Amino acid sequence: MPYNTTRRRVLQTAGVGGAAALAGCTVGSGPANDVRTSPVQFQTDEPAELGDAKPVDVDRIAADPTDIPAPITRSEPATIEVELETLELVAEVEEGVTFTYMTFNGQIPGPMIRTRVGDTVDLTITNHPDNVMPHNVDFHAVRGPGGGAEDTLVNPGESKRIRFQVTYPGLFIYHCAVPNLDYHISAGMFGCILVEPEEGLPEVDHEFYLGQHELYTNGKTGQKGHHEFNFAAMAMEEPTYVLTNGEKYAIGPQKYNDMVMQTGETARVYFGVGGPNLFSSFHPIGSVWDEVYPQGAIMSDPHRYVQTTPVLPGSAVIATLTSPVPLPIKLVDHALSRVARKGNLAVIDVQGEEDPTIYDPNPA
Repeated sequence: MPYNTTRRRVLQTAGVGGAAALAGCTVGSGPANDVRTSPVQFQTDEPAELGDAKPVDVDRIAADPTDIPAPITRSEPATIEVELETLELVAEVEEGVTFTYMTFNGQIPGPMIRTRVGDTVDLTITNHPDNVMPHNVDFHAVRGPGGGAEDTLVNPGESKRIRFQVTYPGLFIYHCAVPNLDYHISAGMFGCILVEPEEGLPEVDHEFYLGQHELYTNGKTGQKGHHEFNFAAMAMEEPTYVLTNGEKYAIGPQKYNDMVMQTGETARVYFGVGGPNLFSSFHPIGSVWDEVYPQGAIMSDPHRYVQTTPVLPGSAVIATLTSPVPLPIKLVDHALSRVARKGNLAVIDVQGEEDPTIYDPNPA
């Protein structure tokens, strides 16, 4: 993904008291400024004075939900090489609204890593030299100090390498875990690692990968201009946007029509919630989840025919669906003000022949 390396940006690094005290979640020491004295715009009833929207470093920050490694067919463990590069990028949340995101590999969510129980992951993390923040990565699939966070802390221009074995199956979150980890996650630094069971997963026609997070800014939802991060709004858990894949209404026929399937086909959805604060009431409008593996626990018995499944911040879900009729299946957080007013929506475009025995919009 192209990255403009000619411009350095100074990001606000004010902290929220207590962030560095989250045992097992943060490493090192960092800014501990009080939000009352830091240069942060507090959320008010009046729109903030915003600067003009900035030139973007990338045209698209939203990860392609179909860009997923292929299912694993081998029967023996292997070593999986993974490279994560942390990139701080200006991109549009929606038209005319820019924000400085923090990402793994220039996308939100970060790339889905696919492994099998018993595999060894050989991870290299690199902090781009034009960044201004330290970064690291905490894998919920890792048995190790801070999920690997303590040994992956990189300053701009640095790289570090660790190896770890994945020993239990499921879909797990990874995220940045430096002090001010909530800021880094909110700005986009999270993704999912899938650990398949030794026998693999059942075959499906399509797989899709999505991630939800909240964005806290000094502007109002839809207010044109460049939005800065707002620590006070985050502390009060009052987001400006609640987003799927980092942009407002990005995934679907309305913008990037990546998720397309035919009637009768099956799709498996891998969905992670970075948060940092809000859980998702994950619901497919116009359909139902045929199978749900709560918390990504793929070895558990699935819940069947589920209308809405809760996904906690820092957790994930694996869910499958199909449709016998063509329609847009709208994937939403059923806390519906987040859809109507905060930008949360992704759409699966189901195409095919009508079946009036299932659904008839114009009965005789």
